[in-house]
Amino acid sequence: MTERIATPLRTRAIMERYGFNFKKGFGQNFLIDSNILENIADAAGITDEDTVLEIGPGFGALTQVAAERAKKVITLEIDQKLIPILSETLDGYDNIEIINTDALKCDICRLSIEKNDGRPFKIVANLPYYITTPIIMGLIDKKDAVESMTVMVQKEVAERMQAGPGSGDYGALSIAVQFYSEANIDMIVQPSCFMPRPKVASAVITLKLRDKPPVDVCDTRLFFRIVKCAFGQRRKTLLNTLCNQGGFDISKEEMTDIIRSAGLDEKIRGEAMSIEQFAALTEKIYEKIK
Repeated sequence: MTERIATPLRTRAIMERYGFNFKKGFGQNFLIDSNILENIADAAGITDEDTVLEIGPGFGALTQVAAERAKKVITLEIDQKLIPILSETLDGYDNIEIINTDALKCDICRLSIEKNDGRPFKIVANLPYYITTPIIMGLIDKKDAVESMTVMVQKEVAERMQAGPGSGDYGALSIAVQFYSEANIDMIVQPSCFMPRPKVASAVITLKLRDKPPVDVCDTRLFFRIVKCAFGQRRKTLLNTLCNQGGFDISKEEMTDIIRSAGLDEKIRGEAMSIEQFAALTEKIYEKIK
């Protein structure tokens, strides 16, 4: 087995050789536990038929493990200073392509066509905390380019993605993730597994993109507009949030009737509503405003 990058000793040696300092602005916290990386690869189900897309490789610790299992690994790294380091640490692998780019600006669908014959990627990543939600929301509806995502995120974010109605963690992110994917928390990872140590625990979560949503929605854009509105002020009732923030130009009396016609109590709050209930409400509002 090739020497592992993900050890405290090897990580420090690489830092000293290149005079590398962690950049807080890039959210750099590198894994230094090889067992965690093997578990991530297991959770992602990487096989020799897969092309893996990695976001934020750092020194290449996860890239190395993925490359030993996958047909090919394409890795996106925003930090220019890491490119020569990756070229050295991953020198022994001929199935890795390193691209110096911002993952938030990368056209994943186009990349799939250019680099993977239009087939979907399995995405693996130790995501910087500050771009976790934008990255996931940017990828989650691209089932033609993305088969699944197995990503390291803050534990509390993973819990929000998997949360159900009635939970304090449940919100717009929960609904968006569960609308487009099946979410499963694979493991909890303690701060001691990283360099430098983050202040909070992390979690690995796998999102398998659905072929179709769990409910039929007449207008997806309207559905998410209603969801966003319902969670805009969590302490307010659904009726008040829709009337005050929805911009539907519907009177309070009419909105009350609409909510009731969807089988809901107008005093219900968004945090108590299931995806199915949001879909039913969307249909009733759509009928009113179309």
